[in-house]
Amino acid sequence: MALDDRKHSATEERLAAMELPQVGCTGKAREAALARVRAMGLPQRRDEYWKYTRPDTLVQAGAPRAAVFEHDEGLMFDGFDRLKIHFVDGVFDPDLSDDLSLEGVEIDRLEDVCCTDAHWAEELYGSLEARGQTPVERPLAALNTAYAGDGVAIRITGRPSKPISLIYTHKSDSSDVFLHHVIRVESGAVATILENGPAAARFNKCIEIDIADGGTLHHVRAQGRDHERRAVTGIFTRLGEESVYKSFTLTVNGVLTRNEQVVEITGDNAVAHVAGACVGDGDFHHDDTVFITHDAVNCESRQVFKKVLRNGATGVFQGKILVKEGAQKTDGYQISQSLLLDDDSQFLAKPELEIYADDVACSHGSTSGAIDETALFYLRSRGVPAADATDLLTLAFLAEAVEEIEDEALADDIVSRLEGWLARRRG
Repeated sequence: MALDDRKHSATEERLAAMELPQVGCTGKAREAALARVRAMGLPQRRDEYWKYTRPDTLVQAGAPRAAVFEHDEGLMFDGFDRLKIHFVDGVFDPDLSDDLSLEGVEIDRLEDVCCTDAHWAEELYGSLEARGQTPVERPLAALNTAYAGDGVAIRITGRPSKPISLIYTHKSDSSDVFLHHVIRVESGAVATILENGPAAARFNKCIEIDIADGGTLHHVRAQGRDHERRAVTGIFTRLGEESVYKSFTLTVNGVLTRNEQVVEITGDNAVAHVAGACVGDGDFHHDDTVFITHDAVNCESRQVFKKVLRNGATGVFQGKILVKEGAQKTDGYQISQSLLLDDDSQFLAKPELEIYADDVACSHGSTSGAIDETALFYLRSRGVPAADATDLLTLAFLAEAVEEIEDEALADDIVSRLEGWLARRRG
């Protein structure tokens, strides 16, 4: 179906201000992605999956300025031994990064994926993003595939001794960054990917993850610090037989954040857990949009999202479980909850189930509410100050999402960051 004139004009205006980069041998994938963008058009508020989130500042030609937040707190995950891959305003920084060598892992920069020899990433780049466009269109992810200027290809072949850490630093208040990573987890391999940092004034990031039979990937990321930043991220994951994918996202700042996760379970007995915790204050808009497709037998998925909102902050959750015909013995669980610390904040939720198999156990639920006054009274009666009691109940509310992190040390680090954020905003 042809685009209406308004959407077509807005899309072409945005594309006219951009130029396709020549990175490695991804040219055909980029051209195909650009064709998808033109066919779909960039999102507008009237689009079904954007009615709760205004995409204007994510698609306009110039990035809105975002001040670089000055702080003296340590970077996330600094206490962990990890292989660091550092990007400054979207450009790989070899001086800040470690040597890209680690047992059980092969890492190449996107620009080093060349055509002279066959490279596994050539086939993967753009393929999972393209698959993820059905049944819901995701034009900003296609835009990323077309225009991403940097990124890494990570192939996990064994069990590396430490996590691989992607660090994003924001230095320019007008930076407009597109990053694209591809990750391949081979059969029997197990690894952890960490991400942290504000990245840019406006950030568009896409990750494609292909997990082979028996592979396992743990993913933990933290988005925060620079409050005026805007970000849209897309993670497209395909799971093989008996594979495991567990992803957790912490968001504590940002005037606009849209995180999309598209998971396709194609192998029997696979497990996919996607979770998130966010705390927002004031002009804060946070959108989690998740789509998990079950297309295999005896698989499990969990979506656990908790949001704490105050001073007019807005939280959005759009989550779907699609169980295809023949995907018997599916166990799908989805919960989205918000804790509203005042009357000015709002939580908008759209949970969905679409099931075409008859032997499944799927459930979804969504709630919004205030602090439990009975629990607050109990803590106050035991001598706990009101501010401390509120923080304790807030952390207890977020606990179910944080518990999705399998590594206890990483989970403790996340909790300590949440405690610090709450303490700084008691006034």
